[in-house]
Amino acid sequence: MRAVIQRVSEACVKVNGETVGEIKKGFLVLLGVGVNDTKEQADYISAKIAGLRVFSDKNDKMNLSLADVGGEVLVISNFTLYGDCSHGRRPSFIASARPEKAEPLYEYTCESLKKNGVSKVEKGIFGADMKVSLLNDGPVTLIIDTDN
Repeated sequence: MRAVIQRVSEACVKVNGETVGEIKKGFLVLLGVGVNDTKEQADYISAKIAGLRVFSDKNDKMNLSLADVGGEVLVISNFTLYGDCSHGRRPSFIASARPEKAEPLYEYTCESLKKNGVSKVEKGIFGADMKVSLLNDGPVTLIIDTDN
């Protein structure tokens, strides 16, 4: 699995002009599911995201987690994170899991975030044409790849 995590002051996702998910302070997570991914990787990435200490403490040090600051998470499915741009100009997506595998793992990851103590987990709509808006905080952007 691959996750691009952005610390945000707020974020929302719209489908057909209607807001389907929104958060205040927390993380916007773009989540890609690979062909070989499993629930074990989903559990790992969820625990990692929930435990990241990238919010400032009273000394302005990145030392606090989502739980410490009452942070929320908006998770957006994003198969293009497995795009291979190494040959030619058109990415190959053969490393991305097919929807019948990716969607259940995406949903499982969102539930796993809740089990790891994230109080509010919002989602986009899997496979939809989504419009994502965010207000970066920092910016702080991290990548977690369970293959590494």
